[in-house]
Amino acid sequence: MREYTSPGEIQVAADTNLTDALWEAASANPTRPALAHRVGDRFVEWSTQQFADEVQAVAKGLMALGVEKGDKVCIYSGTRIEWTVLDFAIWAAGGVTVPIYETSSAEQVEWIVSDSGAVALMAESTELKAEYDSVADKLPTCTNVFVIDDGALEELKQKGSDIDDDAVRERASSVVGSDMATLVYTSGTTGRPKGCVISHYNFAWDATQVAAALPEFLKPGESTLLFLPLAHIFARVIQTSCIRSGVLLAFSTGIPNLLEELKIFQPTFLIAVPRVFEKVFNGAQQKAHGEGKGKIFDKAAAVAEDYSRQSEAGKVGLGTKVLHAIFDKLVYSKLRDAMGGRVRVAVSGGAALGERLGHFYNGIGIPILEGYGLTETTAGATINTPAASRVGTIGKPVPGASVKIADDGEILLKGGLIFQGYYNNPEATEEVMDGEWFHTGDLGALDGEGFVRITGRKKEILVTAGGKNVAPAVLEDRMRAHALISQAMVIGDGEPFIAALITLDAEALPAWAENNDKPSKEAADLKDDPDLQAEIQSAIDEANKAVSKAESIRTYRILPDDFEVGNELTPTLKVKRNVVGEKYGDVIAEIYNS
Repeated sequence: MREYTSPGEIQVAADTNLTDALWEAASANPTRPALAHRVGDRFVEWSTQQFADEVQAVAKGLMALGVEKGDKVCIYSGTRIEWTVLDFAIWAAGGVTVPIYETSSAEQVEWIVSDSGAVALMAESTELKAEYDSVADKLPTCTNVFVIDDGALEELKQKGSDIDDDAVRERASSVVGSDMATLVYTSGTTGRPKGCVISHYNFAWDATQVAAALPEFLKPGESTLLFLPLAHIFARVIQTSCIRSGVLLAFSTGIPNLLEELKIFQPTFLIAVPRVFEKVFNGAQQKAHGEGKGKIFDKAAAVAEDYSRQSEAGKVGLGTKVLHAIFDKLVYSKLRDAMGGRVRVAVSGGAALGERLGHFYNGIGIPILEGYGLTETTAGATINTPAASRVGTIGKPVPGASVKIADDGEILLKGGLIFQGYYNNPEATEEVMDGEWFHTGDLGALDGEGFVRITGRKKEILVTAGGKNVAPAVLEDRMRAHALISQAMVIGDGEPFIAALITLDAEALPAWAENNDKPSKEAADLKDDPDLQAEIQSAIDEANKAVSKAESIRTYRILPDDFEVGNELTPTLKVKRNVVGEKYGDVIAEIYNS
């Protein structure tokens, strides 16, 4: 099969906008919990009416500042309840939200504010405001800057106190589906970020189809804890889908507090990127080995994978059933409790999950529904669902969306989710659009039922000196499954053989060093240690099982420092290959010249 369109599209009106659903929800279910944020050792809920009132009051403040329909307003902040209030308030004022990651450099902030022509910026903290201030003299359009930690929302509410409520509703209702809702700058792995123009219709259409695809948990009475960056389109679509579906959306105070907050809030489903699921698995495995229970955990993990694979095939063997029941009491129930105890399902996106982890979590009773999308497709393009799931695939297109595999294997997408183009960059837009079809840059395959499988990244395919095409992702995903490996980058384009650059996990390494009586716990000191190298070699041997000999990793080097977001990693933890290649050019040269 080369093309597939998912049935069941829910029609979305052309004149829709993203605040309509909020006003309707506040009118129909004013007391229903909508948002929650942490205060002390508990989560405090906001009703739908309280949320709508807050949005309206802040929108009046933006209008008092002079924000007009179509004006751009930047949110330079990590994920928090104020982010969502500001997002909807900007829309209610007729404005366009321009997200900026809190990890962005001053140069990146300057580019985004300048290119977008933003008239206002909401910084999370005085530290981030100082980052902005260092380039502010080059940004004449941005005349209003507020600090969220210093009471930005209250200040805006006071400024708008003289504006009538009806004025906000009138402004909000003037926005139609074709109007720009958000301008999201793709982090990218090369070059300056490009601004993706996403309309109100794009957002509403995708959120509607995602909710239609996942009715089991995108409905009133369900809840999730958001810890992904709202500057990323994936989290924004989840935010919008939850609010439109009546799901209680809580905000984590950050990844370091996640396990504690999962136990406090006890969500019914989770949304995360693969690295989070990898860290949970690796952490549990490392803890078990440190307590002398490593063999039990490893056997339990293998049984969980077997149970999932056999279930998918339609028949679970008696021996597997018995072992699964035993390990459910000994191991799996504890893992479910660590995730809050009420999580029934999780959604993974942003990068490839890998079959091993998918089967493991499915086997312990928390199926992970892997999805796929890009900023240009308003995030949610394909998704596995409880009713139609196949581990190792990215699912089928959301209802009404189409997927096509081009002659060269590239995945093309079409539907109401496709963005309006790159801001101020028609040439770049023409490069990725072929009529209604968007070129994703990813390579994949489509089976007879419409499930899509990612096989590689078109621009990341390495071609060795011998002419062999190698997809790095296959090898890198397998290597990162090892507890000691944080990041892995496969190299060898134009070279005689394939090699890898490895960074070590800063959390797992000290425990391994202590258990193996090593005098140091630092990567820089241990990278040449024979025992450590044997561990890494075992991970590489496992990865090489997935490829032919010509594609296999022949050698590797352990780097002294892990990759960091903003430097070698994008905010969604994708490796910036050009940055790593430049920074460690001497290491790469040594590999191929020795």
